[in-house]
Amino acid sequence: MDQTEKQLDKKERAKERREKRRQEISLLRSIPYSGNQKWWSAETVAVVTGANRGIGFQITHQLASQGITVILTSREVAVGEESAKVLQEGGLDVAFHQLDIVDDESINLFCAWVKEKYGGIDILINNAGYSLNIGSENSVEAAEKVINTNYYGTKKMIKAAIPLMRPSAQGARIVTVSSRLGRLNGKRNRIYDDDLRKQLEDVDNLSEELIDATMTKFLEQVKDGTWTSGGWPQSNTDYSLSKLAINAFTRVLAKEFSSRPEGEKIFINCYCPGMVKTAMTGWAGQVTPEEGADTAIWLSLLPDQAISGKFFAERREIHF
Repeated sequence: MDQTEKQLDKKERAKERREKRRQEISLLRSIPYSGNQKWWSAETVAVVTGANRGIGFQITHQLASQGITVILTSREVAVGEESAKVLQEGGLDVAFHQLDIVDDESINLFCAWVKEKYGGIDILINNAGYSLNIGSENSVEAAEKVINTNYYGTKKMIKAAIPLMRPSAQGARIVTVSSRLGRLNGKRNRIYDDDLRKQLEDVDNLSEELIDATMTKFLEQVKDGTWTSGGWPQSNTDYSLSKLAINAFTRVLAKEFSSRPEGEKIFINCYCPGMVKTAMTGWAGQVTPEEGADTAIWLSLLPDQAISGKFFAERREIHF
């Protein structure tokens, strides 16, 4: 067997493994939660950002289908209201409110509304995101918008939501939709600056300041045209770094949350939904939005959850 045949055989085996795992998860999804597993009720409130379509819409649908009250959010009012109406007509308890995670005023208005109407929230799903690159393209033309949305916007939303998280024996949950492209040691999209990679891997000393400084350095190099030699990932560069940043921030917050007393715990994790057939991927994915939403639901509803600061794909922990 020559090298080309070996590579094809390896790809075929990988494809078979992925398909087998998809079938396993499909079976798991078909098993209803038993009464003693259900820690939630109709009083449980979840917020899903960027939920008017794609993965966010499916996360909203699946959480609401479990009897949870879900707030569907969207930047655009008309499309958000229409999406919520579709779910409401299906008998689901879904409310809508406008939310733009890069707009401070929008976040403040949303949080004030949630506080007044519901008193707080129990679950936050950070799904809102942006990417300009599709397939093998690698333009950094929209790098600032990508970083500002996927990292800084998500970070602002999390910080604003923390005071709204209601105390409970089960703990509040934050789940962020991320990507394997943001892995520190990914084969295709790793950071090639060894010193920086080691700093970002050092969980004990990892800080928000280091993550912010890394994003600032990248954006400065984009502006002066030196980013190609900066040791950054060489494909889907801005999107990969935005997800790397939010993955790292997840670990920082998990460490911070770990000191909270029992009854006031917040568990935070991120996950990769896979290459999902959505507008963001140009409908080029292999995973349906329903499948892409699954791990978010699983992490949100885990009974007796003590998992925090981890990265998942297909209900399994993977390396950052």
